[in-house]
Amino acid sequence: MKSIVCVQPNELLMTDEQVPSLVEGEALVQIKRIGICGTDQHAYKGNQPYFTYPRVLGHELSGIVMDIDPNVKHLKKGDQVAIIPYLHCENCIACKQGKTNCCEKIKVIGVHEDGGMREVLSVPTSHLLVTNNLSLDAAALLEPLAIGAHAVRRAEIKRGENVLVIGAGPIGLGIMVFARDQGANVIAMDVNEERLQFCKKWGEVGATVNALHQPIEELLDVTDGNMPSVVIDATGNLQSMKQSFHYISHGGKLVYVGLVKDDISFYDPDFHKRETTLLGSRNATIEDFEYVQHVLAKGEVDIPTYITHRCSFEDMMGEFENWLQPESKVIKAIVEL
Repeated sequence: MKSIVCVQPNELLMTDEQVPSLVEGEALVQIKRIGICGTDQHAYKGNQPYFTYPRVLGHELSGIVMDIDPNVKHLKKGDQVAIIPYLHCENCIACKQGKTNCCEKIKVIGVHEDGGMREVLSVPTSHLLVTNNLSLDAAALLEPLAIGAHAVRRAEIKRGENVLVIGAGPIGLGIMVFARDQGANVIAMDVNEERLQFCKKWGEVGATVNALHQPIEELLDVTDGNMPSVVIDATGNLQSMKQSFHYISHGGKLVYVGLVKDDISFYDPDFHKRETTLLGSRNATIEDFEYVQHVLAKGEVDIPTYITHRCSFEDMMGEFENWLQPESKVIKAIVEL
């Protein structure tokens, strides 16, 4: 079978490998769709924490079960599946509390171990979600959308709250949709006007703010002088993440979804006078995947428009570098097998 390996930063290589053997408790999945995300791009550029080379990338995945442990009852050959790429230990304190997304010994497919940029992948059956009610495209995108849904759940958004989402990339856009689904008044912030227009059209947000203009004044205006009670930063940008402390109302919450390989500092008196709640949001749980699947099955998210670029598996290495360039205007790229 064919695999694409990130040998070292800025180098991808197509290789031939043997199809893996069927292992007890696992299924062989014929990969059909691979979503390209920021983690893949950061790993390719050498900027991804928790990462070693060489590595087969790819964790936004859907496919067809081609062989399976016969003792497994909830899956069968021919089922279409999405892959939940967060392999957890089940024994640490986080897992025992149901927080499998931040397991102490977590291994993420495509990050800590080889991922789905290959024709066949062996996956524990516990981490396969049957998606016969979705398109292959939608099934592959359950993972990035579930990250957004998890952030919204972490924020415990109440109907009518002003929620600022910073970063109009794929994760931020998902956050906007699910925050709106919870009844929030959603405000999108970015530095790119085209992305902000996309937020209005695709995400149906109530307001947009350009971070390069006068963001605090604009936020005061759209929130009737109160500032957002929930701020969710999905940028992974150090300056944005520091600046986000200035956008929170008194008694508000700040949720970091984006990950930056650096230290973040804030002015403690401002943090305390607002009694700010600071939260991290990492990955997603099975509950988030199931919630997103339910929303997508109802047709409430425009997946075809969310996907702006696509190519074949054979053409991916040639396209990958192009997708990193701002002028390509990629929101979400999909690879087809």
